[in-house]
Amino acid sequence: MTSVPSVPDRQPGGGRPTRVLLADDHTLVRRGVRLILDGEPDLTVVAEAGDGAEAVARARDTDVDLAVLDIAMPRMTGLQAARELSRRLPDLRILILTMYDNEQYFFEALKAGACGYVLKSVADLVEACRAAMRDEPFIYPGAETALVRTYLERMRRGEGLPARTVTDREEEVLKLVAEGHTTKEIAELLYISAKTVESHRANLLQKLGLRDRLELTRYAIRAGLIEP
Repeated sequence: MTSVPSVPDRQPGGGRPTRVLLADDHTLVRRGVRLILDGEPDLTVVAEAGDGAEAVARARDTDVDLAVLDIAMPRMTGLQAARELSRRLPDLRILILTMYDNEQYFFEALKAGACGYVLKSVADLVEACRAAMRDEPFIYPGAETALVRTYLERMRRGEGLPARTVTDREEEVLKLVAEGHTTKEIAELLYISAKTVESHRANLLQKLGLRDRLELTRYAIRAGLIEP
């Protein structure tokens, strides 16, 4: 009888370690997180990225099981990368790693396809990775009560979940504007026309009640799209 080769088990405790893609624009942070993950027998970092766009590219050309994405990164945020990866690689597990203890980001992370939301200041990333590979949701300790209470209060008032102010494309344009890119550069990066870029920027100013690039930049900082 011809034996059938077994498929490597990707779950914790299985036949091979979970292969992790780590994305953060701070080299020292990536190095520290990598040391933590590589120190575990069931986890191994096989790819790194310095921004969201690079993370998407690395996930597509590397065999990875789990993507750990920082929120605030150049070119494309972790949330934007999560949305793209969820569309392109639906079987990939995604964790958002962030310094922002923010309810809006948490719900956006879930809507983007992430299965976990972990604060950089909390030492539970390893358990979050293992929970993700068990298909279990994970949020940092202490957040559950506050989030559930807020959600129930919203439902009682008939408000539901917090709504996004801008569309995915407008968010992409906003981030690039705030990073100082010209209209032509944004058009080339997003594969759209300069006229479309100008239209998105005008819509953003109107939606957000802002006047110019400087105020858009300040908004992007408050929204966690770029760092101060």
